Amino acid sequence: MVRWFRRLALLLLGLILVFAILAWWLLRASLPQLDGEVVLGDLSAPVTIQRDALGVVTIDAANETDAMRALGYVHAQERYFEMDLMRRTAAGELSELFGPIALETDKKHRMHRMRARVMQNLDRIAGDKLPQLQAYTDGVHAGLFALDVRPWPYLLLRAKPEPWQMVDSALVGFAMYFDLQDAQNTRELALIKIRPHLPPALFALLARDGTSWDAPLFGEPRGDAQLPEAALVDLRDLPAPPRDGVQALASKGTPGSNNFAVSGELTPDGRAIVADDMHLGLRAPNIWFRARLRYRDPAAPGGRTDVQGFTLPGLPAVIVGSNGHVAWGFTNGYVDNSDAGVPCVKAHDSCLEAQSENARIDIERILVRGSPPLDLHIPEFQPLQWPGTRSAIPITQTPPGDIWVANLWSAYSPDAISLDLARTATMRSVDNVLGSPLIGLPAQNFVIADRTGRIAWMISGNVPTHVPGCDRYALALLGQPRPVLNEVRDIKAKGASLPSIGAGQQSTHPDPTEAVREGEGCEGRPMTAAETPMLADPDSHRLWTANNRTLDGEALQKVGDGGYALGARAKQIRDDLFAKDKLTERDLLAIQLDDRAVFLERWWKLLVHQAAVSRTPALAALSDAASDWTGRASTGSVAYRVVRAWRLAVHARIADGLTAPAQAALGKDFVMPDLPQLEGVVWPLLRQRPQHLLSRRYDSWDALLEDAAKEVHDELASQGPLSARTWGERNTADICHPLANAIPLVGRRMLCMPADQLPGDTAMPRVQGPRFGASERMVVSPGHEEDGIIHMPGGQSGHFLSPFWGAGHDDWVHGRPTPFLPGKAEHTLRLTP
Repeated sequence: MVRWFRRLALLLLGLILVFAILAWWLLRASLPQLDGEVVLGDLSAPVTIQRDALGVVTIDAANETDAMRALGYVHAQERYFEMDLMRRTAAGELSELFGPIALETDKKHRMHRMRARVMQNLDRIAGDKLPQLQAYTDGVHAGLFALDVRPWPYLLLRAKPEPWQMVDSALVGFAMYFDLQDAQNTRELALIKIRPHLPPALFALLARDGTSWDAPLFGEPRGDAQLPEAALVDLRDLPAPPRDGVQALASKGTPGSNNFAVSGELTPDGRAIVADDMHLGLRAPNIWFRARLRYRDPAAPGGRTDVQGFTLPGLPAVIVGSNGHVAWGFTNGYVDNSDAGVPCVKAHDSCLEAQSENARIDIERILVRGSPPLDLHIPEFQPLQWPGTRSAIPITQTPPGDIWVANLWSAYSPDAISLDLARTATMRSVDNVLGSPLIGLPAQNFVIADRTGRIAWMISGNVPTHVPGCDRYALALLGQPRPVLNEVRDIKAKGASLPSIGAGQQSTHPDPTEAVREGEGCEGRPMTAAETPMLADPDSHRLWTANNRTLDGEALQKVGDGGYALGARAKQIRDDLFAKDKLTERDLLAIQLDDRAVFLERWWKLLVHQAAVSRTPALAALSDAASDWTGRASTGSVAYRVVRAWRLAVHARIADGLTAPAQAALGKDFVMPDLPQLEGVVWPLLRQRPQHLLSRRYDSWDALLEDAAKEVHDELASQGPLSARTWGERNTADICHPLANAIPLVGRRMLCMPADQLPGDTAMPRVQGPRFGASERMVVSPGHEEDGIIHMPGGQSGHFLSPFWGAGHDDWVHGRPTPFLPGKAEHTLRLTP
């Protein structure tokens, strides 16, 4: 019997070993070929693909079309699964791959019908780059099918990769719209909903658009709020919800970036320098892919293109980088990209029947792996006078009541995505760029420098026009039958709430619908080159943006406020730039890595002072724990973690009090709006402590501050002694492959970057969180790329057995300068016709 058990055990061990060898072979077989020669059809001439020790790719080709074919080949071999996720995210097709777990995400995204929009506008999207887009698509096909085994994630999912199509590249571009903009217009709709239930002076506090931390390129800081007197607002006399907990603060996370530049006047040898670090969700592999493309091109200076930087797998272009003549970088613009409109005021069916000429119901079928398909019914309407668009607009309901809201999102424009972005490869100078602004991407702050030492900034991308004082809902009403318009007027006459621009600007025209017809505004079209805000050769020789308000006055009213970020980060960058008379690439990198807690300094002082005055237990405990204040978001700092958490808890209580009347009126329908400029209200409240603006939950401001401290103390103390609750413990990297949790026991060990403790935070230049932060860092002067610096988390390859998995990540973590130019070639692959 023992002998049989031994035989069975050996047999089982042998089967496990065979399975392990087979699995290992399959995984290895899905690695790309790095050396040798491969035949790639339709090339006009041989192409060379080199990789350095970090996996950075250099492509040498005869022309742009061949270069894009080779880039598609490389992208597919290294990142096909990630490309697939991006196109599926934009199109709402993740459930076909992952099953019901992705269904809710698909519902939210499919209602925008992005695949249908792309197919309708593909010729416009591609423009004269259609041959390059086709070549890129063919290259992706060739790269995918040249792998001996399909990419390893599909082995794990037991699925086959769907072929790549030209429309999929545009969908990758639209995935960035979903990442960078609020497709649901959540902030504006939340403000619209609460406005009727708050006194005007109280709503103005919540909708405030600036603070003393503002650092715009144009105009002056708004300063902190002037608090209204009790005669205008007294929270003690206004309704409040039951005392059953404080409403959580809303936050969009502020995806965006830093970018800044100095002109040749501020550098030792007259070179201009651009720094750029784009803040996005972090994953392994990184969202970007480093590449250098060299080919002959009559449109380029000297007839030859040499462009390098960061590509986005799925798109045939270098997104951020330098071409030797111009270097450029982006930050998210936070202009007003969405406007709520009211096409219907009756029940769904009767509303669509009333405007049948302009409305329809589309049915989108969502395929769900392992489950029956789901048919999603999407009511849409077509505003007759939205110039240049053939796209219908989906309708969503805003409860309570029978008002149906259509959200006019800039992504619906036929110009939302275009391959004009590829023209960055041949840009020659600041004047060349400003003369033809890029429009085929989400609205961005575009900072550029050229090799003559000049710098410039502009709002680039798909920026919808706005006209000050125009009631935005009127645009949605264009083309509606007169009965619908009359019913809207009746509703407005009765004082009901209808959506309007941003914080609630109102048209002075007696009939907003007629105002639009008469040309008062609300066109909704992308801005032209002549209308685009820009600034070239600033007197200070410095430029800076960090998702903050850059504009003022009429220019700001034209682009609108899309919920731009608190200005503290931009102000710190600006002040760093002014701290020196001469700057080099290393100096700009030091600004990118600046983790000084300038913004929280006054909050630390307030905590210490309040603890000494009130002598209450929670504040005293936090003050003691924060006694080691170093003024930095360093990993070993307990003080930073405590002060940061206390500030957020105080903000939550004040926001809860200021919105209490709306909470009482709306009940479960209340949504806390994102309030990025709330600091400009909170600070004067804490300095003046007016009783009439104190939340009814508290008898005094001291009680509010102690309650916030108690929440922080209890949460941190539940994890152990306060003295051990460092910022690094809270801010530990969790940068993983999307499938890391799908493999039991070893998935996170194999598919995650090291759990490094990260310095930095969102209110300072060095933006770093567990899963959010600088998706790249770049400092470069055009014409001096050999002195440039570059960082990228997560590595180049999407295969965890690749030598390039996580390559360069440790330099990103520790801020060690990595050369911008690719290093010595370690591998060479030759593609032949």
